[in-house]
Amino acid sequence: MTEPAAEEPQMGTIHHLDAHRPTPPVTLVKAATEATTDTAPAADDETTGEAVDRADNPLADWLTVPDAPVLPAWARSVESLKANAAALGRLAWWHTRYHGLRVPKYLMKTVLLACRGFFRAAVGIWPTLSAREHTATVRALRAQVKLRPEDVELAARHQAAHAARTQTRRWRFGIAAVGVAAAATGIALADPALQAGMSAAVVAPLAYLGRGKETRLLDQAAPPLKVDMSAQQLNDALRAAGLLKPGKGDEDGPKVTCVMGPVRDGRGWAVVFDLPRGGGKTASDVLAKREVIAQELGVDEIQVIMSRVRAAKGGNAGRVSMWVADDDPYLGTPNPSPLEKAERFSIWDAVPFGQDARGTRIAVPVMWQSMFFGGLPRRGKTFSQRLLTAAGLLDPYVRHYVADGKGGADWMPMKAVAHRLVMGAEDDAIEALKAMLAELLAEMERRFALLRDLPTSLCPEGKLTPDIVAKYNLPVIFVTIDELQEYFTAMEKDDREQVINDLCRIARRGPAAGFISNFASQRPDADSVPTKLREIITIRYSTQVVDRASSDMVLGKGKAAQGADASVLSEEHKGVGVLVTGPASYVTVRADYLDGPAFAALCRKGRTLREAAGQLTGDAAGDVTAAADAQGVTVPPIISDVLEVMRHSPRMYTTDLLAGLVNLDEDVYDDFNAEQLASELEAAGVKRTSKQVKINGKALAGYQRRDIEDAVPAEILLAAGR
Repeated sequence: MTEPAAEEPQMGTIHHLDAHRPTPPVTLVKAATEATTDTAPAADDETTGEAVDRADNPLADWLTVPDAPVLPAWARSVESLKANAAALGRLAWWHTRYHGLRVPKYLMKTVLLACRGFFRAAVGIWPTLSAREHTATVRALRAQVKLRPEDVELAARHQAAHAARTQTRRWRFGIAAVGVAAAATGIALADPALQAGMSAAVVAPLAYLGRGKETRLLDQAAPPLKVDMSAQQLNDALRAAGLLKPGKGDEDGPKVTCVMGPVRDGRGWAVVFDLPRGGGKTASDVLAKREVIAQELGVDEIQVIMSRVRAAKGGNAGRVSMWVADDDPYLGTPNPSPLEKAERFSIWDAVPFGQDARGTRIAVPVMWQSMFFGGLPRRGKTFSQRLLTAAGLLDPYVRHYVADGKGGADWMPMKAVAHRLVMGAEDDAIEALKAMLAELLAEMERRFALLRDLPTSLCPEGKLTPDIVAKYNLPVIFVTIDELQEYFTAMEKDDREQVINDLCRIARRGPAAGFISNFASQRPDADSVPTKLREIITIRYSTQVVDRASSDMVLGKGKAAQGADASVLSEEHKGVGVLVTGPASYVTVRADYLDGPAFAALCRKGRTLREAAGQLTGDAAGDVTAAADAQGVTVPPIISDVLEVMRHSPRMYTTDLLAGLVNLDEDVYDDFNAEQLASELEAAGVKRTSKQVKINGKALAGYQRRDIEDAVPAEILLAAGR
């Protein structure tokens, strides 16, 4: 018995590539005329639907639809067309007004150019009028006549040539004179409108003839470029910085690929480029060479704004976006804060903070965040920190806890709003700070216990929400502490460790319970602000510092190497700092300006909002000065200032009270002594029950707080809850 013959394999079997691909590709498919089968004969291939991108299709590349938009970006929608048309109209109207105001100047310049053109025309036409082509013959014959005066024929030729030149000059000058006279007569006898046209017809060519290479009739509407950039300059700068390999021989070497630009973008140049492959350099290497690149481009490094282009925006590890400003983009008149004129604000929204180098508004989301501000004194650190706290003033459902280690006037207006206010770093203020932190921790634990018991329908993520705030009266807690180093350096070791641990707990766990931490310090080294506190802060901002190490202390380790370096800022950059919002996100910001009087006005507005909402609590509810203002009664400034200094002390030595007053307002109290203070208080109605006070068993000259409060009308104390 013989085995059956093996079945012949069928020829022309079609294998569909799509069946072997993990995901369906985007392809062009021919229209099928009939159903295809896996065993279709080869003779039917011509009528079978087939993918254009088959490997054996020589037309696949040619038939591939380009991945490019059909229309430019500005013409892809009706809204874009309207916006660009409106922008063109605004530009045309601006230029019309700009040049329209300068028409008299342009007319005067045209007349001057026409005068110069007339002179040049006269110089140019003079050889023709004077028949210079005859002059060479006359001079040659004159020279020969001088050499041979006896030659009568030569003399006759000279005389004939001279006569011919004279005759030519006469009729040429005559024609020119007749033409000028006719033109002048025609202009004089014409209508005014025709006179203007004829004058323009004469003056325009003369002015054109009188122009020079550097002459500009119209003023330049835009200022001349201070910085120029080209792709070649960019490559040369990167090559000098060691980011591109040098060429061999006469070759320039590898170059960057400009994805966009260089093009003008506002008051600077913008370019997006890819580093060449094979060089081993990345976008991070470019950011680290910012100073060298700026030097090669002929600008200051503050004018060079660079960042990586991430994959989410079509970038890669070697793509860099760079903007080079014409001049320092952070100088000039500061921008007023939008909060100054706002009536209300929701702390759940991002807080308007400032502008970047290109004028783009920067807003900082503060919910679920903790913030740290650092930098040298008198560089706008406190002013910038106050912007975020000021936003919370306009939300009545924000409760403020404020501590100022310096104890100056910067945060004094907060006494009208703050639930707790600690001023200074003296012993009593340190005890008040410790009590405030204990109160915050207790409130945080109470909130977490409440949030744990809430149904997931109301609290799906275990965090505070606007609905929970309104339903359970749990206002957002805004914790602001300025000059942290003053507290830490004034504390004993055990107290310091306890306070640091409390602050770490608030910054780490507090955001979920609606706690917003807003801390500030000068150079935060390990002694003044420990690393374990700084490292859990999510948002950081640094004004000018002395070096890159100090910048990294504020903004985070390694940030200067990534380009976030606050040491490049100068003394002129007040209110300017580097804002870090994430591991790889930073921007140099010119913070909005909110001065002391405007901040005090916001505090008064915040008190009114809280009174209307029933949210005025704590120390603010017992503020004597604010209660007196509400009733139209004026408390002497010396009384309110002494009560503020003695806020945390029932009694105080005179020397300490004077020091506190000087710290509160140096301009007013710098020259005060014990006798003048006693005189001012007596004039304000203060009657001292004793001239000495005993503190810790030591009796010295001083004041009792109750004696100061007795000088305030009883109805004011009652309204203030004292």
